[in-house]
Amino acid sequence: MEKPLTKQEISDLLDAAQQARANSYSPYSHFKVGAAVLTQKGAIFTGTNIENASYGLTVCAERNAIFAAVGAGQRRFRALALITQKLPGLAFNSPCGACRQVMSEFMAPTMPVFIAVLDGAKRTVYKKQLKDLMPFPFDKFSEK
Repeated sequence: MEKPLTKQEISDLLDAAQQARANSYSPYSHFKVGAAVLTQKGAIFTGTNIENASYGLTVCAERNAIFAAVGAGQRRFRALALITQKLPGLAFNSPCGACRQVMSEFMAPTMPVFIAVLDGAKRTVYKKQLKDLMPFPFDKFSEK
């Protein structure tokens, strides 16, 4: 059984995502996102959104964090955190479909996903499970 995350691990993961957000390259949307994944071995890998004038070449923070970890040989994760700014009318901003699919490739359905929202200096955190965000992933176990 997976040991529960400590408050310190959650705080460190959220802080790493917030620090990564500062490196966002988002000159078109002006929507900065930071993400961090915690590996089974306790390492944290971060990513930020990187936009491009050819919008289809933009890569989200969540995928950048996961790809950085996988590129370093880490494929087992305990949690993911992402952080964005507050948007009017929304409690939080969830990962896009492409990020959810990539997350489902490397993460267990019950893995916690911490979605943080900055409203000025206030950081509000929502905890979800991957299966809540991506209930029907396309995966190697899908029936044909």
